[in-house]
Amino acid sequence: MNVRNLKPETWNHILSDFVAWLKIEKALSANTVEAYLNDLKKLQEYLYSVGSSATPQEVTSAMLSDFLVYEGKHGIKARSQARMLSGVRAFYKYLLMDNIIDADPTRLVDSPKIGVKLPDVLTIQEIDALLGAIDLTLAAGQRNKAMLETLYSCGLRVSELISLRLSDTFFKEGYIKVKGKGGKERLAPISPKAINEINLYMLDRIKINIAKGHEDFLFLNRRGKALSRVMVFTVIKNLAAAIGLQKTISPHTFRHSFATHLVERGADLRAVQEMLGHESILTTEIYAHLDRSYLRETIVEFHPRSKK
Repeated sequence: MNVRNLKPETWNHILSDFVAWLKIEKALSANTVEAYLNDLKKLQEYLYSVGSSATPQEVTSAMLSDFLVYEGKHGIKARSQARMLSGVRAFYKYLLMDNIIDADPTRLVDSPKIGVKLPDVLTIQEIDALLGAIDLTLAAGQRNKAMLETLYSCGLRVSELISLRLSDTFFKEGYIKVKGKGGKERLAPISPKAINEINLYMLDRIKINIAKGHEDFLFLNRRGKALSRVMVFTVIKNLAAAIGLQKTISPHTFRHSFATHLVERGADLRAVQEMLGHESILTTEIYAHLDRSYLRETIVEFHPRSKK
């Protein structure tokens, strides 16, 4: 490989080009780009704290390993360290591809060992209780019910939910079009229950003074604008408190519950992968682990040979 003959560039200069590559070539979301930048800024801060003035081209595998050790000593858990290393790996993959370096220093850095963390899930009864706690006499009541039914019915990410548009709904066919990570689109089946709740919400929606540019967004706030992620989190948090739910839940809990309930009832993992929009089947396989745990608990509780 012919490395470009240039002087050691500043971090800011290379990071600017890296951001452009992530946005244009990789089509990553703004949140992912920001996370990668934060990881690299932490690396910069670490190098500065130990007196190093290394440019991106001068960073070594040893420096990166020491960086992860440093983060671990300061309370950063293995899972977060692994995520940070993922951002750094993406950066050096770009440098290698753009002939700014001739060897990737992350190649020799071991990823922190992390166990498989099974996500919290809600039972069907808990989901019913949360939806039943929605006060339909409030102006936002029917919207919230339609919103959460859609979240659970389709297994959406919160970012996918708040960006859902009227033009993305195909209720006669029983599908919605979802724009997922990296701008990738997929068709997700939507349940008759969710469709019914959305249709009821539409009776309230037509009374809203919709802000310019937000006419096509399905779920709107009282000011006629698309919902924020924080609003969805707040709605769920308040409902959990209302029914005295002890689990710590978020919009993503509905997505986990969607997948878990499908797998528990025998759905094919490949079908679940498609519905969730996972790029790799390995990401979806965590729900197979959940299912095995569920099966074991069932056997322990009901099989006659499990009784002492």
